[in-house]
Amino acid sequence: MQTLIKASDLERIGFENGLDAFGIAKAEQFSKTLEILKARKEQGLHAGMNFTYRNPVRSTTPTITMPDAKSLIVGARSYWKPQQGTFDGSDPQGKVALYAQENYYERLREGLSAVADKLESKGYRAIILIDDNALVDREAAYQAGLGWYGKNANILIPKRGSWFVLGSILTNANFDPNTPLKDNCGPCTKCINACPTEAIISPGVIDSNRCLAWLVQSPEDFPPEFREALGDKIYGCDDCQDICPINKYEERVGDLKIRQSKSSVSIFDILEQDDETLITRYGQWYIPQRDPRYLRRNALLVLGNIGVTESEKVQAIVSRYLESPDSMLRSYAVWTAKRLGLINLLTGMENDGSEDVQRELALQVRQVNKTPKVKN
Repeated sequence: MQTLIKASDLERIGFENGLDAFGIAKAEQFSKTLEILKARKEQGLHAGMNFTYRNPVRSTTPTITMPDAKSLIVGARSYWKPQQGTFDGSDPQGKVALYAQENYYERLREGLSAVADKLESKGYRAIILIDDNALVDREAAYQAGLGWYGKNANILIPKRGSWFVLGSILTNANFDPNTPLKDNCGPCTKCINACPTEAIISPGVIDSNRCLAWLVQSPEDFPPEFREALGDKIYGCDDCQDICPINKYEERVGDLKIRQSKSSVSIFDILEQDDETLITRYGQWYIPQRDPRYLRRNALLVLGNIGVTESEKVQAIVSRYLESPDSMLRSYAVWTAKRLGLINLLTGMENDGSEDVQRELALQVRQVNKTPKVKN
């Protein structure tokens, strides 16, 4: 038996259990978003990624997941925290995007589960969708009035910004929806200008073929023209969020000492550990086919950008990967060697039968700036 429940009571429960924002939308098809997904897929801007592009109709039609759904309750939880970690040259560190440093979705689930439990106790159905291809969570958040779309396509919550994970609850309870917010970015284009690969091709439109956050997850070849731009990023990219003026508000919220933690990982560790260890340590990241070779690929690129040429350990690792039985990793090791100016290590590679290796040998690579010697 269903009994009356107020949206304000659900909001209070959500906030008491860790949510930072709360809103409600009608469980209706996101028709405009559906057309956008189709158009961008036809234009190739999705770069082959699946996620909500796999089945756009399902991802924009909540009632496919719950046919009797009336409302969509949307929650957000902040993942911002100060970044730590310095690089002294002896142990190159790969930067990890903030959202991937901890399992923030589990914390978000705690808040949404408390709301869902309350709904179910009153006789209503509730289905939680978190990081799920069944729903375009940013559009759900927009429809629920949590924020507006920034020019980098992220949802910006007023006076908080975009440092949030988003999730929803589908329910057959009927609530009045919130009103979507108007764009409040004004003429600001800082995120567009800050993108290292110019992936934001127009306000709100991302070319995923150029987006570093996708390229480190893609099983396809990492485009040579964007490898230098990768810099020290081993997973994800926060550049467009770091520069956003709205995001500066979030730096003043919460207990910073409690939330502070390391924001980088050792590139040496990634290149030296076995498959099982890598999956255990970094399995929460999206790694194509859960195959650590792609993680090593990214690490070789980062090593090429920030490694110290004179380091004996760097030279030893590059040499070892140039002899790898995996032709893909050999090919990226060629790029790393050329980037670091370790051309002497490539002697004999012209006889390698791999097309990937030969392609990299023919590639023009700008040598990284020399770095002072360090002790091994």
